[in-house]
Amino acid sequence: MKTIRRTEGAQTYFVMADLEPAYEQVLSRLQYPRTADGFGRAFPTDTPHLDRIYSNFERYAKEMLLQAAGVHPVPWERALDAFLQIVEPEGIDWWLTGSAALSVRGMAIQPHDFDLVVDDAGAQRLGELLLPYLYEPVVPVEDWICNWFGRAFLHARFEWIGGVNELPDQYGVSDTGRAAAAQLETVAWRGRKVRVPPLDMQLQVSESRGLTERVETIWRFMRDQS
Repeated sequence: MKTIRRTEGAQTYFVMADLEPAYEQVLSRLQYPRTADGFGRAFPTDTPHLDRIYSNFERYAKEMLLQAAGVHPVPWERALDAFLQIVEPEGIDWWLTGSAALSVRGMAIQPHDFDLVVDDAGAQRLGELLLPYLYEPVVPVEDWICNWFGRAFLHARFEWIGGVNELPDQYGVSDTGRAAAAQLETVAWRGRKVRVPPLDMQLQVSESRGLTERVETIWRFMRDQS
């Protein structure tokens, strides 16, 4: 595998090339569409710190891909500990969702990454704090569920959506929308506090996505806690 940086006027592409076919589906899931020279994403050429962010992309792309494909284990506890050390002093309004939000409750679930929800200001601040680990810039988003999207690799993949709108809750039960934000719970993880969506909401989301094994794990956890 190799990485390529290609600039076409106002757009600069970060590309992964020379991949084994088995990884192409993984990149599609990560929203890296096929390009003329591989699989890549485009960002505004005038993005601040784009040189540094591409250097991070070169450094982290292979391990990120291997973790996403399940070839390498995700050291999620090490990653979350490192993330909390950075963000805890900052007072950012953030919370954890997805599989990692279940893991911090103590469930036997191995996260593939970290899904974070922040406000608009928090999306920008995370981009500043995690600049040494950004492999994609924090970019504005149109016609989706949020205003901002960013990615970093700090031992594992971190993705965040900033300024979530009303759309997630219009599609049904969501663990990333405003309804979840209004009902957040705080759990203790290694002596630290992490905010997560209500468990029953994550159960419904998992059921709607057909995640049978995860649903069974949540049900067992809920029975054990009752």
